[in-house]
Amino acid sequence: MPKKNFNASVLPKMRAFTSKLITRKDCVLVGLSGGADSVCLLHFLQYVAKEKHFALAAVHVNHGLRGRAAAADEKFCKTLCQQLGIDLFVKKVNAKAVAKKYDLSPEHGARKARYQAYAQIAKKWGATKLALGHHLDDQAETFLLNLLRGTKAQGLAGIPLHRPLGPGVEIVRPLLCITRAQVEEYLRQNQLAHVTDQTNFDDAYRRNWVRGTLLPLLESKQPQIRQHLAQFAAEIAALIQK
Repeated sequence: MPKKNFNASVLPKMRAFTSKLITRKDCVLVGLSGGADSVCLLHFLQYVAKEKHFALAAVHVNHGLRGRAAAADEKFCKTLCQQLGIDLFVKKVNAKAVAKKYDLSPEHGARKARYQAYAQIAKKWGATKLALGHHLDDQAETFLLNLLRGTKAQGLAGIPLHRPLGPGVEIVRPLLCITRAQVEEYLRQNQLAHVTDQTNFDDAYRRNWVRGTLLPLLESKQPQIRQHLAQFAAEIAALIQK
């Protein structure tokens, strides 16, 4: 996508979408893993913050699961935030211990530990919003995952655009309006580096199989399948909220 076309079509959509989630009065904490989605989100919100004048900081959670790779991710996030002039909070957690305590899979244990850390840092810093980098493709994948697992209608509503994290703090997802390809294009346009978690390519995780095998297969029959699934999830969410 040419830069002119990207700036004329995608950026305005991102700005309009974000304006419904974040206001001038907010203190926004960005969950920063170092991956493409979170780097795009942090950079974009810094751009918006200069216009809307809201407070912005980032939080990186080290789950203690990937050794040197995790240490490299943490170092990357620290360097990025230094370059951007954004305060970064780093929180180390023991995801294995959390998984054992609550009888969860390693993946779900890491997720629970991560959100616990987010809540702690949000309270410490005084955040009103926690911004996470889920995008439209994540929404489509979640819809299919929940459908495969067997779910009630609420599960087909997918990833919520916003929901409470704790007292006075709301999770928001400003990138749900754009695709993974558009996230990657944003990074190219702004010459932004990111890190890649190699576990994202392991088909032992069902989400990776949905992402790498099932969605491309469906897309070969219906090129707009990701957008269709995300829209369907949004319509179900709207019906449930009525």
